[in-house]
Amino acid sequence: MGDRDSGGPSIRRARTSDWAALTAIDPIAGVEEARRESIRRWCEHGSVLVAEESSAPVGYGVLEYTFFEQGFLTLLTVAPHARRRGVATRLVEAVEAACTTAKLFTSANVSNHPMQRLLHGIGWRPVGLVHGLDEGDPELFHLCPGDRLGGAGPAGG
Repeated sequence: MGDRDSGGPSIRRARTSDWAALTAIDPIAGVEEARRESIRRWCEHGSVLVAEESSAPVGYGVLEYTFFEQGFLTLLTVAPHARRRGVATRLVEAVEAACTTAKLFTSANVSNHPMQRLLHGIGWRPVGLVHGLDEGDPELFHLCPGDRLGGAGPAGG
């Protein structure tokens, strides 16, 4: 994880003390106290992978195991000034490598076209649609190809 390759950001596990810096690059955390508290809690639990450039965070991903005891990319955020430079792809790759279960899922609103393009472009496949979470904007669930997972590898399904 902490290595840089081809000029991209370095990726490392967040420390508890990183939460304030991560809230500063997350536009939603700037307006929602609940998001700031979630970031703090995720950092404390060791669930966050941070992308850094010049020793400053430019994005983060949250990997949890609360979705049917499988890996779940709960949140992926890239600072507005660092978007369209491969940061999100590097973070997803790091989450894939860190995942310790046989399956890794994520979800995004159907209206979240940048995330849909990212997932499609790196080979994740849509596996389900849930209505009712955000009125008028269903949540589309995706599954990572099992051969890319770091911990458990592929298992049925």
